[in-house]
Amino acid sequence: MHNPTCPDWAEALLNGFSQIFLQRQPLCGLLCLLAILIGAPALFGGALLGGIAGLLTAQRRGYPKAERQAGLYSYNGVLLGLLVSQHFAWSALLPPLILACGGVAAMLTRQWLKHATRPQALPAYTAPFVGLGWLLLGSAPESTFTLTTPQTVSVLSAPFTGLAQIMLLDAPLAGVLIALGLWLANRGAAIWALIGASTGMLVALLLDEPTSALLGLHSYNPALAALALSQTRRQPWLVLLGIGLAIVLTSAFATLHLPALTAPFILACWLVHAGARLLQKPRMDSPFESP
Repeated sequence: MHNPTCPDWAEALLNGFSQIFLQRQPLCGLLCLLAILIGAPALFGGALLGGIAGLLTAQRRGYPKAERQAGLYSYNGVLLGLLVSQHFAWSALLPPLILACGGVAAMLTRQWLKHATRPQALPAYTAPFVGLGWLLLGSAPESTFTLTTPQTVSVLSAPFTGLAQIMLLDAPLAGVLIALGLWLANRGAAIWALIGASTGMLVALLLDEPTSALLGLHSYNPALAALALSQTRRQPWLVLLGIGLAIVLTSAFATLHLPALTAPFILACWLVHAGARLLQKPRMDSPFESP
């Protein structure tokens, strides 16, 4: 729905930020922008540039306006802008790299959406971000952290840090702003996101991994899985299954020494969608069903 108080381009861009959390809500997107500005101001320019690159590419190539306005061609570019800004030193080549990544991500998203109307199609989610992110990072070693022992305040704030990690931030306050944006967009989604983030943190603490637990590294994929599946799968047990799969897959990527990014979330949701369809297929294919 068009917002008369917000120009089309601004609404589309803000929706792109909110679509990182599977919402279409400009105010949520504005709070996500503020979260980046507070949590990692050095990444702010890259995030904006990546989102703008995706939107401009979609406009120049004539992609459907409804999809552009929903932010579907911007959110992968935002994530890639954050990733590039975080992992590469500043140089004159950095802005063109972000622009190229945002544009390619928009084109990949369009190709996916063209086939998304098929009954068996799986959502793209952040697959363009993950694929291009892996190409960019290659086998670069992950950052190391010095946090070692959990404290009560840290444990209470860790789920919010997990929400912030979805945008590669590690500031609890950024996560609080994101949670507020989710609450304004969809209260149920906000609750499920915190359930997913808290579950991932608790499992990591049980596995004696306090550093990554408190930094939200085990929380952001289950939070995303909870967000996605709570919207498309009304059965709570399927949402909980997706959270569990995301947690298991996060640990699996750690053993492979491969940057997980948001791949565990994507794979967990695809597995739940595919499994649910397989369970429904015998009934749908029954010869006694009326056409």
